[in-house]
Amino acid sequence: MPLSPILHFQFKNPLLLQSMQSLLSTVHYPEDLRQLSQDQLPQLATELRESILDILASKPGHLGASLGVVELTIALHYHFHTPQDRLIWDVGHQAYAHKMLTGRLSDFDLLRQWQGLSGFPSRAESEYDVFGTGHSSTSISAITGMALASKLQNEQRKHIAVIGDASIVSGMAFEGLNHLGDTDLDVLIVLNDNNIAIDPAVGALKSHLNARQMKDVSEFFQSLGFHYSGVVDGHSIPQLLETFEELHQQSGPKILHVRTVKGKGYSQAEKNQVLWHAPGPFEKSSGQLLKKENKAPNFQKTVGDTLHEILTNNPKACVITPAMPTGSGLNALLQDFPQRAFDVGIAEQHAVTLAAGLAVGDMLPYCVIYSTFLQRAYDQVIHDVALQNLPVVFLIDRAGYVGEDGATHHGIFDALYFSAIPNIQLIAPLDCAELALAIHASQHTTSLIAIRYPKGYEKEDYNAGNHPAEMSSRKMKSGENLCIVSTGFVGQNVSIAVENSSVAWFHFPILKPLDERLIAEILIKYSTILVYEESVAPGVLAAGFQRIAAQSQYAGKLHSYLFPDHFVEQGTLDQLEAHVGFSVQEISARIAELSASDN
Repeated sequence: MPLSPILHFQFKNPLLLQSMQSLLSTVHYPEDLRQLSQDQLPQLATELRESILDILASKPGHLGASLGVVELTIALHYHFHTPQDRLIWDVGHQAYAHKMLTGRLSDFDLLRQWQGLSGFPSRAESEYDVFGTGHSSTSISAITGMALASKLQNEQRKHIAVIGDASIVSGMAFEGLNHLGDTDLDVLIVLNDNNIAIDPAVGALKSHLNARQMKDVSEFFQSLGFHYSGVVDGHSIPQLLETFEELHQQSGPKILHVRTVKGKGYSQAEKNQVLWHAPGPFEKSSGQLLKKENKAPNFQKTVGDTLHEILTNNPKACVITPAMPTGSGLNALLQDFPQRAFDVGIAEQHAVTLAAGLAVGDMLPYCVIYSTFLQRAYDQVIHDVALQNLPVVFLIDRAGYVGEDGATHHGIFDALYFSAIPNIQLIAPLDCAELALAIHASQHTTSLIAIRYPKGYEKEDYNAGNHPAEMSSRKMKSGENLCIVSTGFVGQNVSIAVENSSVAWFHFPILKPLDERLIAEILIKYSTILVYEESVAPGVLAAGFQRIAAQSQYAGKLHSYLFPDHFVEQGTLDQLEAHVGFSVQEISARIAELSASDN
């Protein structure tokens, strides 16, 4: 069977297969897997797990979740006839073993690499990836839609969704269950219960699933219209296959409750599941992490430290995160302020409206959410916060390109969609010092504030210089004729590019309201202006320049550099910046080109 007609990866690394155990090297697609005897499957599981460890030791990715579903993956593809039977993985970072068994084994060392395999299921990559799942809790709704489509077209297919890593707690998952349970659709929901998301699972449902009286769990799902089976050992292939066979005869929607261990088979990952969710490079034999030390200021640490200081001194301040305390640098807050720091699980909509309720109650809520996940709560931002003019501070983590997580996780839309909302101040700091200044100043807000900042560290060659005591748009470097204007993190590359040139540079940390007076002054003084902004078109700062330039009948050259009008896949941050023209080298080249044309 060929790979997807959409995209076929060539065999790039024959040495990788030669180094593998012989059984795994014979399984290119699930139809090969089904030729094995059941007695051979445990060996295949061992080889799969070792291959995942071997590759991820040097090519970092989501380790723990994929180790935890190796046996489940084998059993699903062994019993069901994928891709005819449709299988969805939710969250998609569980799908590494699935990718290796579905035609992508020889390319697996290109996982999360530039022009390589996505770290998540991708419809453009393989016909076995029937639905993209970079965000959580979408699988039940999607598989219900697919099953309905098959029924309407008299297609004979099975439909399976694996939902795990605490995705079941999201409101969307329950919306899907509510609909699916009221149908006669032949859908199997596999609840992969490992008691942890990226951080430990939280909430009442987690406690309910861990209850000793599993009769209560069964009655809960049966009351929603599902045939419930469980709890099954998710690492026992014989148990899984036996249960699948039993459920094969059961009509209507079904839930199979399986228990797995995140990081299964690698002792270090089992003992510290949070650290080994995505540990970075490591030495497989010893488990020693090989992360490169970076002494530059870190944006997530800056947020955590600044909020810690604020909560220490301001009894009305509180913090909310939807299941991302480690990634957002908030662990110390949850530990030191358990009454005012809340991890609400994978529930972005609830997080935003919870913040609104706290604001009504005369508290000062800081809602810390990744840009890509905040998209899921846009209506709550408008309806529950902005429309009521409530003082909520949104700290938008991972704004801009995020690197190897790829298109599902890049934060490229938030600046534009926040700028459309009335009663808002939108801030894009240049660096960690300005980020801390913005967070401190937000304590005095009487309306919505959104502060966007990138993932990781400041640029190694960036020199912060001095900052004013208050946030302001300002000249960073004097120059004649040619001027660069920037906002946010890309300004660090601009600062390096203009350092030894005669180009002027202005930084606009406040995107709404824009400093229109300064924009008008820049348009008067400079004949060539370049605007750099980490946003999709038309941008916020760039649109402001274009509007005021049109009003003033600006006769010079105005160039806007924004994110392209297509989804950009995974790669290192340097690769992504070069691809869209935001690297120091690309900015310097444009300066040289435009300077030459002006002379």
